[in-house]
Amino acid sequence: MEPQQLAHLAHLRRARDLVDREYARPLDVPAMARHALMSPGHFSRAFRAAYGETPYSYLMTRRVERAMALLRAGASVTDACMEVGCTSLGSFSSRFTELVGMTPSAYRAREHDAVVAMPTCVAKERTRPARDRTAGGVPTGDEPVRIEEAVRTARV
Repeated sequence: MEPQQLAHLAHLRRARDLVDREYARPLDVPAMARHALMSPGHFSRAFRAAYGETPYSYLMTRRVERAMALLRAGASVTDACMEVGCTSLGSFSSRFTELVGMTPSAYRAREHDAVVAMPTCVAKERTRPARDRTAGGVPTGDEPVRIEEAVRTARV
């Protein structure tokens, strides 16, 4: 890989790290692009090419991931929504349902004993929300099965 390509990827990584660190702040694509020292259009195309999803989609996935942890800890849906930087409960619930396959309140009501018993690194990987790209972002029902599989695996 050429030095220029490595530098380009390093700039993209800086923006991704910003999202990982500051997910609860109001972030938009122009702010992320400034952090990566790129124009918003170029940044969006390069980010999607490098990471397989748009910058905004990545941000919302990180927010839902953090909200899942808060809901497992007993936070209310509204508190989790606001804590992760979302301002619209309706938009948050729609995106949460799209990524996780169930509503935030249904997720909160589930038993999470096995996830709590897992090492943090395993729980984070096993419960990470992921949109089904083959179905155009529409939940197929596989996401809850993946979480259930993690629970069964942890009990064995």
